[in-house]
Amino acid sequence: MGRADKVVLAYSGGVDTSVCIPYLKEEWGVKEVITLAADLGQGEELGPIKEKALTSGASVSLVADAKAQFIRDYAFPSIQANALYENRYPLSTALARPLIAKLLVDAAAEYGADAVAHGCTGKGNDQVRFDVSIAALNPSLKVLAPAREWGMSREQTIAYGEKFGIPSPVKKSSPYSIDRNLLGRSIEAGPLEDPWTEPLEEIYAMTRAIADTPDEPDYVEIDFVKGIPVSLNGTALDPLALVDALNDMVGKHGVGRIDMVENRLVGIKSREIYEAPALLVLIQAHRDLESLTLTADVSHYKRGIEETYSQMIYNGLWYSPLKGALDAFIAQTQEQVSGTVRVKLFKGTASMVGRKSENSLYTPDLATYGEDDVFDHKAAEGFIYVWGLPTRVWSEKIRG
Repeated sequence: MGRADKVVLAYSGGVDTSVCIPYLKEEWGVKEVITLAADLGQGEELGPIKEKALTSGASVSLVADAKAQFIRDYAFPSIQANALYENRYPLSTALARPLIAKLLVDAAAEYGADAVAHGCTGKGNDQVRFDVSIAALNPSLKVLAPAREWGMSREQTIAYGEKFGIPSPVKKSSPYSIDRNLLGRSIEAGPLEDPWTEPLEEIYAMTRAIADTPDEPDYVEIDFVKGIPVSLNGTALDPLALVDALNDMVGKHGVGRIDMVENRLVGIKSREIYEAPALLVLIQAHRDLESLTLTADVSHYKRGIEETYSQMIYNGLWYSPLKGALDAFIAQTQEQVSGTVRVKLFKGTASMVGRKSENSLYTPDLATYGEDDVFDHKAAEGFIYVWGLPTRVWSEKIRG
């Protein structure tokens, strides 16, 4: 891949992305490195990270507050799609990658850079998500991935950075690799690489152990308008505040933990632990409201769309043509998905215990078995005859 004069580097402040700065300049001849750290609610103070980039050799160090955009433009569409990769993982980490890619491309345009860069290695999913998203948004930009090519061990990477004044990291007592944002945390590596090993309680930060949860349930009512959550317990909240508040409510009851072996795009099976309290409950509540407001054929067809949609997010295809087409389909289905879902939180479970909507397709006088029943029971016999006719004919012809 061709080299570049001015590069915008996705920057986290860690060893790899810090070493990328001198490496790009010394080894690949880049004249200027601009770093971009995205604030997605990871809970870190980004001021020191900004300063570290400058002392590591960056000419400009950008910090983008993208928290509201993250929830509004990435999390909420995935909730409308009930997006669960392999029917379990709500894509809390994966959803951040297309947004970071967009921030990189926008910064490259603003600063006249001819390339963007990231610190991903060759084994993970993120390299695919970044590279493909950047290519979709601006195919003329070069994408540089030094950590994918430099072939250094972690110890060698640290030593290389020290030559350019990048301090050696304080030795971590934790063996885990953790990624956090507003939507949740992903935890991997260390003892978790053995899929038989039970995770220690120390790895969790957003959800309580069941033994520490309240002995009485809490109820939360979530209001949706066209598939978008807008309020909790009758109080209207902006997207950021709603997710924050729900994370606290749900995590307090130990809800939102996922322990799974997932199939990475690059062909590797990976044991992953996730915490995504609010996101999981919002998807469950949204799907429950759809059961009340969508017709059977739309609801059933949408389930297949949701699986494809989830795979596309996981596999880095957020900006692809098919994703855009699916967005249009999903938006159409959400026109009537407005109402309230009542959720019971207790001892690690979130149970949908009530739902209501002005657009409800539930008809009490058809559903009831009481004296108010208006369903024409006599019509059932003819319906069953016609419905079963192909099976009857097949049986007569084949089985004789």
